[in-house]
Amino acid sequence: MMSYSTIKSHAKINLALNVVGKSKLLHRIESLVSFLDLHDEIKIKKIDLKNHKVRFYGKFSTGIKPNNTVSHLMKLFEKRKLLKKKYKITIKKNIPSKSGLGGGSMNAASVLNFFLKKRLIKLQKKRVIEISKLIGSDVILGLYSKNLVLKKNYKIKTLLSKNKFHVLIVKPGFGCSTKKIYSKVKKFSKPEFNLISKDIFTTRFLKNKRNDLETIALKEYPKLKNLKNFLENLSNIEFVRMTGSGSAIITYFSSAKLCKEAEKKVKKQFRNYWCKTSKTI
Repeated sequence: MMSYSTIKSHAKINLALNVVGKSKLLHRIESLVSFLDLHDEIKIKKIDLKNHKVRFYGKFSTGIKPNNTVSHLMKLFEKRKLLKKKYKITIKKNIPSKSGLGGGSMNAASVLNFFLKKRLIKLQKKRVIEISKLIGSDVILGLYSKNLVLKKNYKIKTLLSKNKFHVLIVKPGFGCSTKKIYSKVKKFSKPEFNLISKDIFTTRFLKNKRNDLETIALKEYPKLKNLKNFLENLSNIEFVRMTGSGSAIITYFSSAKLCKEAEKKVKKQFRNYWCKTSKTI
C-alpha cells in the first residue's frame, strides 16, 4: 500500500480590496491578503491506475462539480505531460464555497505547491504563474500562504507581520456569485498599495481601508447588510469587513476570548448561519 501525504489548504481572507481598473477580460484588483488556520485537509497518494482520481467529502463537499479547480489542475498536468505517475487526491472540505474564502482556489494552489516542493514536477516560475492563472485568478495567492500584498500589476509582495488577528467568520445560507458582483462594478479606486509601509497589517492601518466589492454585495443581498450591521454593533470589535466577493463577513478581534463571546451572540441571533472562530497564521 502506498501511503498518503497530508497537506493543509488554508482559507484566504482579503483584509482590504480595491478594484483599480479592468483589462479585456478581468477586473484589476489590489488587495491585502492573509490566511487563516481554518483549512481543508488534502491527502495525496500515488496509484496504479490509468487516470488521476479526485474525491471530495466533508461538510462543504456537496455541489462541487466534476470540473473543479483540482481536477482542472490535474488535467493541465496531463496535457503537458508533467507527471510520470497517477495520483489519488482526497479533500475534506471545511471551508464553505462561494464565501470569499478562496476554498477551491487554495485547494488547487496547495496541490500545485505539493508537486513542486516534492520535485514531482519541474516548472519555471513563469510557467507556475501561467498554470495558476488558467485555473483561477486567486490561485497564485495560495502558493504563498502568508501575509501578502497583491499589487495592481499582479505582482505579489510577502510581508512578515507579528500582528495576529482573531476572527469570527459568519456566512449566511447563501453564497455570492463572483461574476455577478464584479459585473456591477461601475467605478474604480485609486491604487493605494504601491508603496508598502511596515504598519500595513496593523489594526490602525486596516481600520480605514475597505473592500470595494462589499458595497455592491450589501446592495444586492439585503440579508448581508443586516448581518454586517449586527456585527458592527458587537462590543470590543476592531473592524468588520467582507472577504473577496462574499458572502462571508469577518469580524476582527484582538483576542480569542472576545471572539468566542461574540460567536455566542451571533449564533443566538442567526441560528441558520455558519459561524466559526479562527485566527490568522
